Amino acid sequence: MAILLTVNGSPHEVDVDPATPLLYVLRGELALNGAKYGCGLGQCGSCTVVVDGEAVLSCMVPVMLLQGREITTVEGLGTIDKPGPLQQAFIEVQAAQCGYCIPGMMMSAHALLRRNARPSDAEIREALATNLCRCGTHMRILAAIRRAGELMQAASLPEPDEGRAG
Repeated sequence: MAILLTVNGSPHEVDVDPATPLLYVLRGELALNGAKYGCGLGQCGSCTVVVDGEAVLSCMVPVMLLQGREITTVEGLGTIDKPGPLQQAFIEVQAAQCGYCIPGMMMSAHALLRRNARPSDAEIREALATNLCRCGTHMRILAAIRRAGELMQAASLPEPDEGRAG
C-alpha cells in the first residue's frame, strides 16, 4: 500500500505494509539513518523523531498513522556544513560520547525547545525522560540544550537598531 509521508519538508511515497514502524521506513526506504534502532520496545529513545511538533518513538508508530503529518528527523535540523542551533550547541559543548543516543536526544530537545526556548533543567530532564544514555554525558547534554535555547533566541531576536522608529 502506497503511503505519502512528509519528512523534513519533502514528500515521499512509500509502498510498505501499513503496520510497518516508522523507524524501518525512515532507515530502510528513505535512507535516513539518524534515528537509531535501540531496544525496539519504545524504552530507550534512540529512535525519537518529531511528528507535528511532538517527540515520538518511531519504533512504536505504524506508518499508516502518519500520512499527512509532518515528520522531522535529526537530518532535518541542519547539515554538516550548516548545523542547526541544536546541532551547533551539541558540538560546542561536546555533548556526545559514543553518539548513539544523541539523535534521539536532539529530537526530544527539538520538540521541547519549539514549545519553550528557555526550559529549566527540570523541564529538560522531563522532556528527555524517555531517552537513555549509557555514556554518562548527561550534564553536557543539559548544557547543550540550554545553549541551543540561547542560540535559537539570539537567532530570532532583532538586531539592536532593527525595529526602531526614525
